[in-house]
Amino acid sequence: MIQRQQIVLLVLLLALTLLGFLISFSSGSSQLGFREVIAQFLNPSPGLEQQILYELRIPRSIAAFVTGALLAMSGVIMQVLLRNPLADPYILGISGGAAVAALSAISLGLGGYWISYAAFFGALFSIVIVFGLARSSHNWSATRLLLTGIVVSAGWGAVINILLTTSANNSVYSMLFWLMGDLSVSRAGFVSILILVLGLLGMMYFARALNVLSRGDLQASALGVNVPRLKLILYFTASVLTACAVSIAGTIGFVGLVIPHMLRLLGARDHRVLIPASLLLGGNFLMIADSFARTVIAPQQLPVGVVTAVIGVPVFLLILRHTGKRIRE
Repeated sequence: MIQRQQIVLLVLLLALTLLGFLISFSSGSSQLGFREVIAQFLNPSPGLEQQILYELRIPRSIAAFVTGALLAMSGVIMQVLLRNPLADPYILGISGGAAVAALSAISLGLGGYWISYAAFFGALFSIVIVFGLARSSHNWSATRLLLTGIVVSAGWGAVINILLTTSANNSVYSMLFWLMGDLSVSRAGFVSILILVLGLLGMMYFARALNVLSRGDLQASALGVNVPRLKLILYFTASVLTACAVSIAGTIGFVGLVIPHMLRLLGARDHRVLIPASLLLGGNFLMIADSFARTVIAPQQLPVGVVTAVIGVPVFLLILRHTGKRIRE
């Protein structure tokens, strides 16, 4: 049974998400505050305000929410799959493959959807490489998968450095912005939203099995869970969620690492609660971070990945300190 406290947490996160959307819609270099946004929703009137809201801010806010939700859910899955509290969506080299493909597209002068498509298929290519190498000896395990991912990620890092040092100066700026995470021209299409919804439904279906798997493979097997099959599903689900997030906004750190830990400290240890809560809080966190990124030095904009790192580092250190106190007690 889901406890009442956890239901209250989900309701509060839903309310916080609605507030986050309102803040995101109202943030930017143009003067368009809460009152004007609400007025446009209640009584739309053609003009500059409507154009800014519907053509710029709403699509960007949706992209931020979807990206944050994808990364947070992927982080939850990776931490269960690898049984490592430091696991995040990028730990298996997925972002490296996406980055190499996206930077290659930028260096060729491509833009827009071509970069997103390149990043997505580059991430899928990296997924296949890591899984293929980890399974090469038919001795697939979380440790082998982790080590393979780290090595592949290091290889992609070398290729990224080569691309940065050999590309024209006018391309390097765009490459660096992409690598730091950028939502300025991001859009979450129907496919991205569909992947998010399917990922949520799939993980809710396996939520009870995740609760058991988090206690160990032996206990999960003893309780009737097909551990190898479940781990395979978790790997590809987390990988596709991460690939989709990277294709939307580039590499944005700390969302998939910090959000699951924050929710566990708030009492959301049951994956039937943790998964939807991570979706809501992850999406809301990235929307607020993006709002800050486009207002702190307006009209200039910061890469949203810089803001998530500035927020994520002290938050994660506080989580570690709190966890250490609990262990000593």
